[in-house]
Amino acid sequence: MDEYQVIESKSPAFYSKYERKSELQHQTHYCPGCGHGVVHKLIAEAITDMGLQDRSIFVSPVGCSVFAYYYFDMGNVQAAHGRASAVATAVKRANPGSLVISYQGDGDLAAIGTAEIIHAANRGEKITVFFVNNAIYGMTGGQMAPTTLVGQSSTTSPWGRRPSNEGYPLHMAELLATLVAPAYIERVSLHDNKNIMKSRKAVRKALELQRDGAGFTFVELLSPCPTIWKMTPQESRKWIEEKMLAVFPLGVYRDRKPEPVNDAVPQISVSRLFKLDEPEVIPNEPLPSEESHPDLRINIAGFGGQGVLLLGQILAEMGMRAGREVSWLPSYGPEMRSGSAHCYVCLCNERVGSPLVEHPDVLIAMNEISLNKFAKQVGLHGTILYNAAQPPAGFPTQEAMVYCVPAAEIADKLGTTKATNMVMLGALLELTHTLPKESALSLLKAKVKNAKLLEVDYQAIDAGIACLRKQREEHLATAQTAESELTPAR
Repeated sequence: MDEYQVIESKSPAFYSKYERKSELQHQTHYCPGCGHGVVHKLIAEAITDMGLQDRSIFVSPVGCSVFAYYYFDMGNVQAAHGRASAVATAVKRANPGSLVISYQGDGDLAAIGTAEIIHAANRGEKITVFFVNNAIYGMTGGQMAPTTLVGQSSTTSPWGRRPSNEGYPLHMAELLATLVAPAYIERVSLHDNKNIMKSRKAVRKALELQRDGAGFTFVELLSPCPTIWKMTPQESRKWIEEKMLAVFPLGVYRDRKPEPVNDAVPQISVSRLFKLDEPEVIPNEPLPSEESHPDLRINIAGFGGQGVLLLGQILAEMGMRAGREVSWLPSYGPEMRSGSAHCYVCLCNERVGSPLVEHPDVLIAMNEISLNKFAKQVGLHGTILYNAAQPPAGFPTQEAMVYCVPAAEIADKLGTTKATNMVMLGALLELTHTLPKESALSLLKAKVKNAKLLEVDYQAIDAGIACLRKQREEHLATAQTAESELTPAR
């Protein structure tokens, strides 16, 4: 009689120990009879056989799969609920040579993640999505999921799912198969050994197609959930066969490679992108040095229609022309006019770490509401440019320097209040001396096609420069007088 030796081992794609719980480092957290462990094994085996463990990145969201990073010894990224396919898109685009897997359940992918999965599939993102469908929210208490069957009870549908009240189950494989871009879509099941072998082939094929650059691949796996279904493992597998297969037919819903599309983005310069004929650095205008011109962070705030966002855009483009690192972050309400609006602009010598500005060096407040809202954020060495002839009544004394620039009044005298933001631009240029006026003029020439309005904008910038220069001279004279009065006579 021949002797046989049985050797059991797990895929090297798994960690040797699972350190989620110190006392259970040899097992996963999945319930007995759960399909997640089976799917994990199929994925790990395929990746190992393909020799792509070092190039694989696993993206898992909220749900029973949330602890996948404790099991898979490969790249792991944790995503917010429903966002795994969106995160996988970013990971794949940033690492095109990697094998990127989005692993999601039905309460995740088919509910809060519906938009993400549909648009990822529609773009033909070169990722593989494994969709574990057990027709219930398994991790959070057994609520009704988008794939819950008609008549199936859950904690949020105790009388069973009713089409008139909760609608019908979503069929994600069929839905995604209506799109043009996906390369491969198949639905398989884990309810018996024969179908697990078919699932093994589907998992492997989806990953191989991604490896070969075919595009978006999607495998839906009907999976048992004994604990939440309140069944034994054997009963749960029988329930899939008798109930789920009738609603979710198995089969291949897409298996083709889309026709290649030549949609490569041309590589162009910033000047061409913004249709600027002028060079990115203004001739005969020396670039600011890092010593004399430190980083500048600006908050521009006011009402919609005051040119708040446009002023920020112009400053950002001026910064790009001067070779600086820039960012522009707008914030505005739904109203086209009179709603609140503000934007942050960063002009830096090094790469911008965050476009958010908590403590601006300069606040440009176009109205009293914005002044009261943001003035307290400006630090001791900061400056406030306020669109008025004087501060509002009761405005508290500021540690920051406050200059009142009646920009709206100045612009109105020039012919149009639309130039209010250009008056403030001139004041800012005079205040900081960070960017050359010539850069602003050339930008406006490229953007403003109305010759009359362009001339007013030019005048507004000069008026803003003159207004602030006069105020600074007055401040200096006042400070010198105060200093002389405090100095004792000899």
